[in-house]
Amino acid sequence: CIAKNGDNMPFAIAILNTPNGLKIDAVMMGADQLSLLFGFARTYFMVDTDQPARYVDYLSVLMPHKQRFELFNAIGFIKHAKTEFYRYKVDTTKNSPASFKYVAAPGTPGMVMLVFTIAGSDHVYKVIKDKFSAPKTATKAQVKEKYNFVKQADRVGRLVDTHEFRYLAFDLSRFSEQLLQQMKEHIGSSLIISGKALILKHVYVERKMTPLNLYINDCDSKALSQVMLDYGRAIKDLAGANIFPGDMLMKNFGVTRWGRVVFYDYDEICPLTDCNFREVPQTQNALEELSSDSYFDIEPNDIFPSQFKVFFSANELAFNAFNTHHSDLFNAKFWQTCQQQVQQGYLPDVYPYKQSWRFK
Repeated sequence: CIAKNGDNMPFAIAILNTPNGLKIDAVMMGADQLSLLFGFARTYFMVDTDQPARYVDYLSVLMPHKQRFELFNAIGFIKHAKTEFYRYKVDTTKNSPASFKYVAAPGTPGMVMLVFTIAGSDHVYKVIKDKFSAPKTATKAQVKEKYNFVKQADRVGRLVDTHEFRYLAFDLSRFSEQLLQQMKEHIGSSLIISGKALILKHVYVERKMTPLNLYINDCDSKALSQVMLDYGRAIKDLAGANIFPGDMLMKNFGVTRWGRVVFYDYDEICPLTDCNFREVPQTQNALEELSSDSYFDIEPNDIFPSQFKVFFSANELAFNAFNTHHSDLFNAKFWQTCQQQVQQGYLPDVYPYKQSWRFK
């Protein structure tokens, strides 16, 4: 359609297939609104075509701010996307100031992954560490399985997509001395230095976002309330899709430019139905509760939702905002009900557009 200023206005129409027939549910107008449909936290469209470049050419006109590799990825052509991403990174590196160095990514250092980025980039690079910090007990192979699980899952707009590369080469001179030392210490088995090149045997590339634990430190009370509301919604959306994030600390969630909360740390992710959600058993002996050892038996897949409150131990305001809307997440009954719904084949609707855009 044509905008008021005479420019073309891209749009998309959302149509629901209801028991009463087809129904127009929403209209998305403009490149920004369309970008949510092709976002990096959504499942691929899986377009069936032998000319994917022509689709990407057309989509690039509708959403000129999106890179070609993002659009190849969105329509399900993963290998094409990886090729385009590598070309993009080579070009942007050549055209960026030599003073731009790869450094450790902002946020709390991970126990499983070493994460780094570079100024001006919208992406981070994640490499599995040679040795995990306690209490992590997984293996490299198990972490890779988790990332493969996410690749195949319905991400319902809440799981960040990854590009997986093997033997990805970088300009060695672009790495800060501090980061280079950390890489040699933590990911030495994945690192090759050959001449002027630094080569990573295995690396994941993800979209850069503001970690949630950093975001809440700098936002006002209104933004805090909104982001805590969406934090809980993200957890519930994943639960409805039979996904349990595992480690739900705020440092493992990011905030997009839309203020949307998404999950990006996958070393403990699993199907929701694999978990055994329990309430903490009551005891009549106060000394048992104070003991460093558990006073009841715990299996590896046991989850105690009442203990999730510890995720907010450092920020009372964030906890109060979250608890106002999502106190049910601290009860085992909520999670057990979600499991029953999944087992019965019920999948809640998760819309790839804002509720405010829907027709009432």
